Amino acid sequence: MTLACRKLGSHLPSSTQQHTGPWVVWLHGLLGSGQDWQPVAELCGDMPSLLVDLPGHGESLSQTTHSFADISHQLTQTLQANGIRQYWLAGYSLGGRIAMYHACYGSHHGLQGLIVEGGNLGLASNELRQARLQHDHQWAQRFRLEPLPQVLADWYQQAVFADLDRQQRKQLVSLRANNHGPAVADMLEATSLGHQPWLLPALQRLTVPYTYLCGDRDHKFQQLAEQYQLPLRILARAGHNAHRANPGAFAAQVQSFLSQSSLLTLSR
Repeated sequence: MTLACRKLGSHLPSSTQQHTGPWVVWLHGLLGSGQDWQPVAELCGDMPSLLVDLPGHGESLSQTTHSFADISHQLTQTLQANGIRQYWLAGYSLGGRIAMYHACYGSHHGLQGLIVEGGNLGLASNELRQARLQHDHQWAQRFRLEPLPQVLADWYQQAVFADLDRQQRKQLVSLRANNHGPAVADMLEATSLGHQPWLLPALQRLTVPYTYLCGDRDHKFQQLAEQYQLPLRILARAGHNAHRANPGAFAAQVQSFLSQSSLLTLSR
């Protein structure tokens, strides 16, 4: 089962040719779509990009998933269907968690490296995981049963979005109100932090380069990155959704990471 996606790049091959170099594959956050990444992808030079719609979102609205292993397999099938053999994987929030899982546990042949923006590594105890499952179930029930604008107005009051002002919250509620509440609920429960493994040990064993980006106002995820000594890059004038707040700075960091990683690979 493949996911809906869209290709970007000024030098994409024609339908009769195959691009043999690496792509950047972008995974969005909960309530978003692949379209969220277009401003950044267009600033990332000539390397072609694949903007993926995760299950229950965008043009993958009718697609379902049941676990991290399931969605990792869907991602692999999507890459194969699009002839992508080498790729960098970039993800924000939920997309970052899926990207990390795929890099650590999925079928990731051809993966060149990993770019994570504000992705949670998981929860270290059964007690925390059970509490998170209950927390996400309560949100999922609201997404299923209540008017979406009403739920979103509360969703963007969560502490992780504390950097947003009233107008920014209003804009996000309007932007995300075209989602389908029950589909969001299903995805939220399937990919709850309560179901996600603790990823740090597997991340530390990765043989491909990776970097961790977050905004200078995203204190929670800066602290997480510093606590676990992740390869952190901080973006100015941005909170949790740094690529939306400052796409130019985000694209510059991505290009810097890709360039440095490519040079390191060539020197081996």
